[in-house]
Amino acid sequence: MVEMPVAAVARKVGEHDTRLWRVFHYYVDKAMENMDVSNITHIAMDETSRAKGHKYVTFFIDTDTKRLIFATKGKSADVLQEFCLFIDTKGVPRSQINEFCCDMSPAFISGIEENFPNASITFDKFHVMKMVNEALDQVRRQEQTTQSELKNSRYIWLKNEENLTKKQANKFAKLKDMDLATGRAYRMKISLQKMYSKSYLTSEMYFDEWYNWVIRSQLEPMVQVAKSLKKHKKGILRWFITQMTNGLLEGINSLVQAAKRKARGYRTNDNLIAMAYATVNKLDLISES
Repeated sequence: MVEMPVAAVARKVGEHDTRLWRVFHYYVDKAMENMDVSNITHIAMDETSRAKGHKYVTFFIDTDTKRLIFATKGKSADVLQEFCLFIDTKGVPRSQINEFCCDMSPAFISGIEENFPNASITFDKFHVMKMVNEALDQVRRQEQTTQSELKNSRYIWLKNEENLTKKQANKFAKLKDMDLATGRAYRMKISLQKMYSKSYLTSEMYFDEWYNWVIRSQLEPMVQVAKSLKKHKKGILRWFITQMTNGLLEGINSLVQAAKRKARGYRTNDNLIAMAYATVNKLDLISES
């Protein structure tokens, strides 16, 4: 069932897929119950889509062991309460978890602050750069109405220069020498990206200088994203202490989405979660049986 679509397994073994799922859940649940989570302190969390229509599942990863320790439906602040109930059953005191890494979802932030008041939050740097990239693309789309050269150039500005194809690099060389608002927004993006190579001691000053530059730029999408990042400055700069990111979760989401496509979707949240546990944690369900 981990390696093949469940419907194909059902045909092969001559059983209804509903019965196969019951067996699968039994052994996955048994394996997860035996997982030792007594030493968890650092948690990364992120949501993934289960189906169309804003149906989500939120994953909690122990960043020290890189295991998926808990998953639950939804992406509201309530998922933190569900996580609390989970660690309560495991005998893990909430005060033991002192670091979270997540995106800037207000629901995640409020849930962490309410349920884990002593924990610090690191905002995922990939999410930070994604927000800046989205603002950059808004500048490009606004400007291309008067600058036809910008049409079909979206990925040129979203990529780092060293990752451009030869054709993209040639086009970029022409565009960057033009006096374009998009070019200015691109330089702002690259500048913020360079912040992550600085030291903790200089990071705050660097961020403040970047913020002041962007605020004066009069590029409204960039100004708005700078203001948003300023509100979350503490969590952004926390990265220089924890080095925590959601990069591992992005890889996990890719695994889960690939399994979902292979299965042509899962009928229930429980099925998706069980498959995620088995796939991500590489549970040895045969030995567990």
